[in-house]
Amino acid sequence: MPRPHPNKTDALPGAPVNGPTPADRPESATIVEGHIERVTYHHPDSHFTIARFRASRQQSRITILGYLPNPRPGESLRIGGQWEEHPRYGQQLRISSVESVMPATVEGIKAYLCSGVVKGVGPKMVARLVDHFQEDSLEVIAAAPDRLTEVKGIGPETACRLVAAWKSHNGLRHLMQYLNENGINPAYGARIFREYGETAIEILRQDPMRPAQDIAGIGFAISDRLLQNLGTPPDDPARVQACVLHVLEQMADNGHIYSLLENLLARCRHRFDIDSSTARAAVTALAETDHLVVETLPEDPALQAVFLKQMHLAETTIAARLNALIEFPHRKGGPDRDRITREILQKLAIQLSPEQLNVLERVLARRVAIITGGPGTGKTTLIRSITAIFESLGQSVFLCAPTGRAAKRLSEVTNHDAFTIHRLLHYSPGENDFEYNRDNPLAAQVVIVDEASMVDTFLMRHLLDALQLTARLILVGDVHQLPSVGPGNVLSDLIESGAIDTFELKEIHRQATTSPIVSNAHRIRLGLQPQIEAFDESQDLSDFYFVEQTNPEAAVRTVLDLNLYQIPQRFGFDPIRQTQVITPMHKGLLGTIHLNRMLQKSLNPNPFLIHSEGLDLKIGDKVMHLKNDYRKEVFNGDNGTVVDIDPKNKMVSVDFDGHLIDYDAAELADLTLAYAITIHKSQGSEYACVIVPMMPEHRVMLQRNLLYTAVTRGKRLVVIIGSRQAIQTALDNDRPRSRLSSLSVRLRQLRMS
Repeated sequence: MPRPHPNKTDALPGAPVNGPTPADRPESATIVEGHIERVTYHHPDSHFTIARFRASRQQSRITILGYLPNPRPGESLRIGGQWEEHPRYGQQLRISSVESVMPATVEGIKAYLCSGVVKGVGPKMVARLVDHFQEDSLEVIAAAPDRLTEVKGIGPETACRLVAAWKSHNGLRHLMQYLNENGINPAYGARIFREYGETAIEILRQDPMRPAQDIAGIGFAISDRLLQNLGTPPDDPARVQACVLHVLEQMADNGHIYSLLENLLARCRHRFDIDSSTARAAVTALAETDHLVVETLPEDPALQAVFLKQMHLAETTIAARLNALIEFPHRKGGPDRDRITREILQKLAIQLSPEQLNVLERVLARRVAIITGGPGTGKTTLIRSITAIFESLGQSVFLCAPTGRAAKRLSEVTNHDAFTIHRLLHYSPGENDFEYNRDNPLAAQVVIVDEASMVDTFLMRHLLDALQLTARLILVGDVHQLPSVGPGNVLSDLIESGAIDTFELKEIHRQATTSPIVSNAHRIRLGLQPQIEAFDESQDLSDFYFVEQTNPEAAVRTVLDLNLYQIPQRFGFDPIRQTQVITPMHKGLLGTIHLNRMLQKSLNPNPFLIHSEGLDLKIGDKVMHLKNDYRKEVFNGDNGTVVDIDPKNKMVSVDFDGHLIDYDAAELADLTLAYAITIHKSQGSEYACVIVPMMPEHRVMLQRNLLYTAVTRGKRLVVIIGSRQAIQTALDNDRPRSRLSSLSVRLRQLRMS
C-alpha cells in the first residue's frame, strides 16, 4: 500500500496551494502553514474559531479567526485567508480556506490522533493502531477501514465509531470549504452537516433545492446561491416554487398567517424577477402537492389567500377545537353570588368589587371565556378567585403562561403552581413535539392561560389539541400589549370574532387610581400623550418621569447617570436587581448591545474572566437565558447573576433566584448580558423600575403597543428618555392590527353554522 508523501495535505476542493506570506503582502490573500498552539474561542454550533497559530515558515505566532470545525492544539494546517487589523487585538488572519496537513512519521501520526482531532480515540488505542499500521495508519482509516479490526481491542463497533468520527471531522471541513467556494456563509456548514452528514456535498451537488425544503430559515439562501452558480434559469420551476415558499415563510416570520395571492405574485416579481404567470403556476403546483392551501376569503370573494400548509392546519384546528369546546354539553350555571363572596373572603381574604364579582360569576358559567383589561383592573385577583372557586368545587386547575418569566410571576402572585405551556404539555425538543395531545390529553378540568396575548397560532393549536372536550379554558391577557412573536394575533382575533364570551375589566382599583404609571398606560392605550413630569430633584417624588433628549450620545449618558446615581439616590432602587433598562432595538447607540457594554462597565467593576464571541463575562454580571432548556429547568427570558467563572475550562455558574445552573463552553451561546433588554423580551415580567429610551432612531420599531408594553413593565417607577416626537410616532402607529389572519372569520362562521 502506498505511503503518504511527507507533508501530504488532505486538500479541500479548490483550496489554494501557494501564495504570498504575511510579510510579503499583508493586505492580500495569504497562505500560511503551521500548527494550532492554543484555541482561544470555539463556538460548538457555528464552529467560529479564534486560535493562536504557529506559522512554520516564519516561526511566528499569529491569530487566526474564522470557521474551523473541531480545532485541536498541535494540529497541522495550511490556512488561506486575508489579514485584518483589529483595533484592540491587532493583526489577525481571517480564514477563507483550510487544508489538514497530514503527518508522515509514526510519531507525528500518534501525536495527531492523540490531539483529539478524532473523538473517541484514546492514547492506548492510538498506540496499538499506529504500532500495527505504522506510516499507513491514516490511509487505512480513510481508505480501508475494514482493516481496523486487525488491531487488538478494536472490534467492529469500535471501528465504526472511529471511522464515523474521522468522516465527521474531515467531512465538515470539506463542506465548509465547498460553501466558501460557492459564496455561501461557512457558518451554515454545521447546520447543513447535521441535516445531511458526510454526504452533504454530494446532496448539494445533485439536488441544490434540498436545503430550501429541509432547512428552515437559511435553506432558501443556500439553494438559490447553488442554483445561480450552476447557471439555472431564474424561471426554473423548482427555483420558482422555492421562491414562493420563501416569501410565505418570511411573511410568517413577520406575524402573518397567509398572503394575498396578488401580493405574493408581486413580491416574487420584485424580489426574484419572476413574472406573475410563472409564479402563479408555481402556487398551483405547490397546492397540488399539498405544500400550500389556496382559499377565497369569505369577506371578499374576489381575493384569494395563500397559506403554508402547517399555517392553515393550525388556524383551522384552533377554530374547530374552540367551537367543539363551546358546543360540548355542560351543566349551566355555577355557584351563586353569595357562595362566591363567602369562598373568596374565606380563602383569599379579598372583597371583590361589583365588576369583578359580576365577571367572576359569568366566567364560572362558561366553557370558554376571555378576561381582558389594562393595568390596575384586577386581572390577577380574578385568576386567584377563579382558581379558588373551582378548587373548592373539587376540580383540578392548571395555571400556565407562554414564557418562563410570565409563569414564574403567575406562580408568585397566585401562590399556586404555574407552568409554561411547553412544560405543561411536556414538550420534547429532540422530537419537536408534545407528549400531551389529542390522543393523550391533559387531565385538567380547568386551564387558565395568563399573558394570552403572547400565545402564537402554533402554540394555541397544540394547547387546544391537548384539552379534553369536557375541560374549561379561560384566557387572560391585555389585548393592547405587543402581539406574539410567532405568527398570528390569536387573543385579538378571538375577541374580534365575537364567538367567545369576553369580559373586559375597566374599573381601575383604588390602590392604582393615584398611580401615574397606571393612568398614563390607559392614556397611551387610547392614543393620548402621557402626562409626564421632568426628572427634577425639586419636585415631589412621582412614579412616572420624562427626560427629554434628542442626541443619542447624550441619551446614553443619561441612561447611565440615572441607573448608577440618580435613581438609587432618590428612590433607593438597586441598579442591578431592581432597575431594568428596556429598549426597542438591539442595534444602535441605544440598543441592547451597546447599552449592555456601557452598563456592564459602569455597574460591574470586576475583571473580565471570559472572552467569547459577542459575550465578555465577569462575576456579578446580570445575564439572560435565551432558550427553553427543560433539562436544566431554565427558560427563555429568565434573568440571573453570574456567581462563578472557571476561565481555563470556560465554565460559568449562574444563579437564577436560588437555582444554580452551570454552563460549559458549548452552552455559553445560550446566555446574553441583561443590563438592557428589548421591550419584546420584557413581556410577562415586572420590574420595580424601568428606564425606557424612546428616540427617533427607533422609528422602525415605534408603535403604540410597544410603548404601552414598556410602560406597564414598571411597578413603582417609569422613566422615559427621548423625544416627544418619538412618543407621538409610537402613539400614532397601530401596525400590529394589520397582521393577516382569518381565525376570527373562521370561528365566527363555525358558530353561525
